[in-house]
Amino acid sequence: MLAGGFLNHHPDLRYRLGAMEAYKSGKLAAARTLFERAAFHADKPSQGMMAEMLWKGEGGPRDPALAYAWMDLAAERGYRPLLIQRERYWQALGETERADAIARGASLYLRYGDAVAKPRYVNVLRRGRKQGTGSRTGFTGNLTVIVPMAGGEQSIDGSKFYDPIFWQPDQYWAWQDTVWKNLRPGVVSVGELERLEPPASRTKPPADGKD
Repeated sequence: MLAGGFLNHHPDLRYRLGAMEAYKSGKLAAARTLFERAAFHADKPSQGMMAEMLWKGEGGPRDPALAYAWMDLAAERGYRPLLIQRERYWQALGETERADAIARGASLYLRYGDAVAKPRYVNVLRRGRKQGTGSRTGFTGNLTVIVPMAGGEQSIDGSKFYDPIFWQPDQYWAWQDTVWKNLRPGVVSVGELERLEPPASRTKPPADGKD
């Protein structure tokens, strides 16, 4: 009940979680629908996934111009991975597609941009704080909420259910920024090239002289 209560009042995380599960299961149309619902609640990663699915034609028709518009929206807060992907999209678009992307992006901002989506989310958090159940002294049983975050899943322990970081809008956005703005790129170390000799059985002719 507590886990449900937490996610019900954090629709960005709830819908993103459902979208990722649907995506992994190959239910791409359902995943796109859920990502859009998370995007409606100011979830930038989900807006980025909307762009990716549109770019690849997953869960519906491919639409590069609209994909760029979504990625531009996703990069609104300056998260570096989304900014990089936005520029990759732009370079791949033709002039007509670029003009189309700019024209269609305006309506996306009116519905999904932070100027409207954040106030919408604040109202959800406010209702959640009023309707919250459980002990505000710290006891929440064995609750653990698992949500998909940058670089993998993140566990939110039940003792943090009422932590202001998850309920005060300014702190919540700051937490999101900390997670997504401080991503470290993966590093692969490659050693020196080594010459591998073929197995002995391949270099010696068979005893009977036959192949």
